[in-house]
Amino acid sequence: MTGAIEVQTCSRCRSDAIVFQEYSGQHLCGRHLSSSIRKRTSRELRAQLDLPKNATKDDGSPFIILIAVSGGKDSAVLLSMMADIIGGRRDVELVAGCVDEGIDGYRAPSMEFARELAESLSLRFETLSYEEMGYGRMDEVVKLMPAMGESHVEAKGLMPCSYCGVFRRQGLNALAERVGADVMALGHNLDDMAQSILMNLQKGEIERSVRLAPHTHSKIDGLVPRIVPLRWIPEQEIHAHALFAGLPIHHGDCPHAPGAMRQQSRSVVASLESLTPGARHGLLHSLDRIREMHLMANPDLTQDVKNCKECGEITSREICQSCTMRKWLSEAS
Repeated sequence: MTGAIEVQTCSRCRSDAIVFQEYSGQHLCGRHLSSSIRKRTSRELRAQLDLPKNATKDDGSPFIILIAVSGGKDSAVLLSMMADIIGGRRDVELVAGCVDEGIDGYRAPSMEFARELAESLSLRFETLSYEEMGYGRMDEVVKLMPAMGESHVEAKGLMPCSYCGVFRRQGLNALAERVGADVMALGHNLDDMAQSILMNLQKGEIERSVRLAPHTHSKIDGLVPRIVPLRWIPEQEIHAHALFAGLPIHHGDCPHAPGAMRQQSRSVVASLESLTPGARHGLLHSLDRIREMHLMANPDLTQDVKNCKECGEITSREICQSCTMRKWLSEAS
């Protein structure tokens, strides 16, 4: 038939392929894509998560892993994969945790998808809002940004994501403390990792790159170690698997995201990958090598880390960025 789209056959069976891995040259059907993602996730979990055969603590309680969820595709795949791979262990408890930023028309529906998935997997679901933490809703923060920019040089030109990223990190730390988490799992995919590496390198922030998760072999005192089991899996494959598996996911974009530096890096990474398939993997391999060499020369990652004089949280400054921003908000309100 004229104009018909030719569907490629899976490289591993005769089924129709749903993705093409240009970096490997393979076409994969839904079943073999799911198997491939599970295999890579399982390998990363073994490498990043130091779990003994019996991880039960001395008081008889289980080893607790907080899985940061948002209702989006990445955290949905992470939650379902971790439930499948280690969810059956009696010595381990998986807890789904969602931070509510207070963004109208975006967070409420996405949070319901996250709750639905957690409940379908029989996992505990915990939430914490910016309001509970004393920041106020993110929608209100955005309205106050011009006033904060006029009053503080450091605040001038900051995008909403700059505030939200700081508050979200604090929210996840607070959630981890609330549930007594031993480890926190984040849903960062290969594209996310490549973008973060690129942003840090172009600003010359090697230290920040080295401190990126996973923290398996470079733990920071006072901070629940992060793991990123999906870090080698491209975003396109995550999305295709989520749709194939019928996971409940929210497809909306944050209304405050346009213009953020990450959006620019997303475009650059996509262009690099298009020109040189495997570029994202190369960036992540480079970070791992930089981390190895840096740790050999500077084994103590906490040498520049202090405790905030206001809240006691880990920071590289006298007063952490979270408390600084909270002060700006109170002045502008």
